[in-house]
Amino acid sequence: MKLNTLVQAITLATLLSAASLSAIAADIPLSAAVEADQETVKVLSVDAAKHQVVLEGKEGRQVHVQLSDKAKDLGNLKVGDLVNIEVIHSVAAYLDTDVDKGLPGSTERTGDIRATKDNPNPGGEAFRQVQVQLKITKIDVKKNQVTFENPAGQSKTVDVVKPEVQAKLKDLKIGQSVVVTYTDILKVTSQHES
Repeated sequence: MKLNTLVQAITLATLLSAASLSAIAADIPLSAAVEADQETVKVLSVDAAKHQVVLEGKEGRQVHVQLSDKAKDLGNLKVGDLVNIEVIHSVAAYLDTDVDKGLPGSTERTGDIRATKDNPNPGGEAFRQVQVQLKITKIDVKKNQVTFENPAGQSKTVDVVKPEVQAKLKDLKIGQSVVVTYTDILKVTSQHES
């Protein structure tokens, strides 16, 4: 799967997961952003018993990685193997049009998919998704600012800089919630050096 296609798929999944939070009230998209980075690094050393790997990145920089005991296929990873690392970050914000729904809150989901036991190349995917519900406590259309209350009861005023979001400020109401979904996906694949 090309990186661009993967980014689009993740964006769609993030948008759909955020939209599914409220079955009763209409959710209005406010903003979405996706950043992706990819790097191929070389394996310099492997200590499978201690779950430690040393990788060589760009410009010869060495990175020591301590893995968890879930990294069971490290015995298949050899010095000289190439490891491809893709990291994708996405943020999507939606307005929940239901007013005074309740206190702000947050949820977190994590998961991982590892290579199969028959795969000689260690690797896998992991994701972390955090959804935070922020309650709107103040709206200043003239200054393009919105004040939110987070789940801990703290307030923060945010400057709205995107014109397309500024245009939506007049439709906001105090007591509505903005649901922000942060998603990080890490995909690691390896290939043996020829």
